[in-house]
Amino acid sequence: MSTTPFQVALWIELLAAGLGGLQGALFAAGERHRRIDVLGVVVIGLAVSLGGSLLRDIVLDQRPVVIWQNWYLVVAAGSAILGMLLYPLLARADWLITVLDALVMGVFGAIGASKALSLGVSEAGALVVGVIAAIGGGMLRDVILNLPISFLQVGTLYAVAAGAGAGMLIVLDRFGVPIMVAGLVCVAVTAAVRLAAVFFGWSFPEQRPVRRRRPKDPSDASLLP
Repeated sequence: MSTTPFQVALWIELLAAGLGGLQGALFAAGERHRRIDVLGVVVIGLAVSLGGSLLRDIVLDQRPVVIWQNWYLVVAAGSAILGMLLYPLLARADWLITVLDALVMGVFGAIGASKALSLGVSEAGALVVGVIAAIGGGMLRDVILNLPISFLQVGTLYAVAAGAGAGMLIVLDRFGVPIMVAGLVCVAVTAAVRLAAVFFGWSFPEQRPVRRRRPKDPSDASLLP
């Protein structure tokens, strides 16, 4: 287990916040039937950008860095506005939103899992924190837009991708691999699993309702649901 104090370069966290804000804004701008205004786009961008970090720190009982430091909000809001402005040029590039989503998941998952390990959280707990950090922003986005929660839908494998990446980071850290290297591997694994699931259509078996046998005799109510 890692015993070094948690330290992530500010530019890395701000890069993650910027990518999250950009991806959230592009996603919100694509929901044209909902007629989301500029403020709405910024709010969605902030949710995707800062949601994972906020939930991570709440679970770890730490002071939320996104609230106590100005740069997170500034970068996230600025990236969201940039994403809204760029959407007309990228309207047909749906793949870009998916790629950004995968990268954002990987970066936030790596930061979340490594922070948990540095605080002495067990490997299993660090895995949970990494997954929460990775998918937290997407969950808040879906809640705000009143959409089905993405990671619960068939064929997304959000949680699987996040867990695979965070799990790889934890294993590498256990073997003494530098946390920066382990973090890069986490991002790569998370993005690879997520994009492969989209490209190849991977999914878990879908839960199907059980069909009840209808009674031959309508008077036999004992066979009815």
